[in-house]
Amino acid sequence: MSEELQMSGQGSTGNVIAAVCSFFIPGLGQLVQGRFVAAGVQFVLASLLWIILLGWIIHLWSIIDAARWKPPLY
Repeated sequence: MSEELQMSGQGSTGNVIAAVCSFFIPGLGQLVQGRFVAAGVQFVLASLLWIILLGWIIHLWSIIDAARWKPPLY
């Protein structure tokens, strides 16, 4: 397996940075990873749910999703 594929998987520096970004703004980590649809969905859901104090659920999901994401193998 090439080094590039090993560095872009779960636990890689890029995923840690993405998870930290999502900690501050839900969906920002997905945006950093180039996952525009996931970023938009998570940002909108978290924003809407924070109105009824349940946004923390989506916020937490956003952080975990950014940290665990593996790019597709082509």
